[in-house]
Amino acid sequence: MSNKQATLELGTKPVGKLLVQYAMPAIVAMTASSLYHVIDSIFIGQGVGPLAISGLALTFPFMNLTAAFGAAVGVGASTCISVKLGQKDYSTAQKILGNTVVLNLIIGISLSIICIAFLDPILYFFGASENTIPYARDYMLIILLGNVFSHMFFGMNAILRTAGKPRHAMYATIFTVVMNIILAPLFIYTFDMGIAGAAYATILSQVMALVWQMKLLTDKRELLHIRGGTFGLEKSIVQNILGIGMSPFAMNVCACVVVIFVNKGLQEYGGDLSLGAYGIANRLAFIFVMITMGINQGMQPIAGYNFGAQRMDRLMQVLKYSIIAATVVTTTGFLVAELVPTLCARLFTSDATLIGMSASAIRIIMVTFPIVGFQMVITNFFQSIGKAKISMFLSLSRQMLFLLPLLITLPLWFGVDGIWWAMPISDTIAALVTLVLMATYMKKFRRKYNCA
Repeated sequence: MSNKQATLELGTKPVGKLLVQYAMPAIVAMTASSLYHVIDSIFIGQGVGPLAISGLALTFPFMNLTAAFGAAVGVGASTCISVKLGQKDYSTAQKILGNTVVLNLIIGISLSIICIAFLDPILYFFGASENTIPYARDYMLIILLGNVFSHMFFGMNAILRTAGKPRHAMYATIFTVVMNIILAPLFIYTFDMGIAGAAYATILSQVMALVWQMKLLTDKRELLHIRGGTFGLEKSIVQNILGIGMSPFAMNVCACVVVIFVNKGLQEYGGDLSLGAYGIANRLAFIFVMITMGINQGMQPIAGYNFGAQRMDRLMQVLKYSIIAATVVTTTGFLVAELVPTLCARLFTSDATLIGMSASAIRIIMVTFPIVGFQMVITNFFQSIGKAKISMFLSLSRQMLFLLPLLITLPLWFGVDGIWWAMPISDTIAALVTLVLMATYMKKFRRKYNCA
């Protein structure tokens, strides 16, 4: 099937089949991506030690920060391209692609230079101690040196999905996971590179996948491909990309801020091993969050195209199916967390103290997961149809308006348990706000477009 035919299908093929067609590769890719991080954590925890897990947890704010800039470009560009393809404005879609490549290069390189220059002070600010900073430093130095490749890899994967190639995006992600499984133990154990070996495995696998992505996206036979004359940054295009991308950017920056408070609170009230417990619980939750993000990624081009084509009946269908699928996924996560938390923790470490702390954290953090899927889909829905301000508010409210104050106040009365409970409480409040806002918007939406 040609690239153009695949794009036109977004407005004609049954919505349920389309969502499966686009979401399944994204789900596989996002599941693989989450396993990618889980595998790293397992190799590090079992091969380097429990403090290395804590050191890895300190890198979460860094990862959120770099992901914030990547998402601002990748998500913003893919949404803009989806809408333009729906409007059959192929020339502008090409220009957006060229501008996306340049923005990824500029932001990726600039961020690496700044972060490497202040690496140690940043890590201490993130909650590092003398025991954990060597592990965090060794890992992040390699990740930051390869940051531009990571930016480009994730950005081009988003473009492939939008361009009607969700399977190719899936293949690229699976390839990085397979290579990481091969390279990580080789570097950590055989070459005795410690935690740095896991970082090298991550970057090298992404570089190899990026080479293949660029080959696909430079194929002149495709409707959407990288070509000369599209690399000059155009103000209107950059503004549109970053305007829509501000919602995921803000969400990731807020996640960075929140994790800093989590790390500092855990360090103060629970010590170094509590950071490791958070790292393990976060990795488990991450699997189900990433699967839900895969559903969102499958929804995004369908929603964007049909909104651009003014097919509101199809837009509402894909929203409904996505909410149902996401709720099933996050409810499954809840059941795993409540029924077998100790078994999950043992995958990462053999340290009895860390296992006990991790199991308790897993149970608490994921107790409200059944309602998390709905909130994530609605936030992404507004982003997919270009309603960046609403999407940004929903993203910010959970992190900054609800979670952050709870992280500051609850530990004063409940110690380390207050930090764990702050997360599900904020999820509950955010879901209620999302429900009210969506109901209000849908009334206006139905009046404007006269749809059921």
